Amino acid sequence: MSMPPFENSHASNHDSVAPTLHIPLIAGYRPDGEGIVEQVAVTPLGDDDKSQSTKSVAAQYRLLRSPAFVRGLAAGDKISFPADTAEGYELLQRSGNLCLRVLSKSNIDEVLLALTPEIELLDGVLDIETPRLLVYSIHVSIGFQAIEILLDRISGQFAGTLWYYGNVYDPADGVTPLDWWQAFLAPV
Repeated sequence: MSMPPFENSHASNHDSVAPTLHIPLIAGYRPDGEGIVEQVAVTPLGDDDKSQSTKSVAAQYRLLRSPAFVRGLAAGDKISFPADTAEGYELLQRSGNLCLRVLSKSNIDEVLLALTPEIELLDGVLDIETPRLLVYSIHVSIGFQAIEILLDRISGQFAGTLWYYGNVYDPADGVTPLDWWQAFLAPV
């Protein structure tokens, strides 16, 4: 599988100083084994921000937005790319953000108008908007219960709309909690 070259662009609304790059991460595999690639917005990290856990010469990046399809990551996470792993990256540090994905069988505009202001009241951010998909980032400290009540209430108002977490369950089985949030929710 060939990876497309990095795509350069200027800063996003998440980061007004550092340049934005788009790196190709594996989102899954087709039945024939070919990788499905998502271009994920990142910013390179300087030498002073590098983790000591890196085992390779790969560059380090911070995700600027939660990805639409790559599982296990959210905005703010630090990764090393490329890496000799099935995913093609190494997760260095979690940001504490949850990746929320909202899908609709029909146009998602009404869901966007109802959900986005309420997510923003909880300090969440809309990362990606397409005609049938919304991706939000929100810090886990808001609490799973508050987030789930909100998402269930709004998605329940729109037939054919569902939501799920992008970085809470093990990508291998889709049901086993990763439990990374325990460190963020533990008393200090």
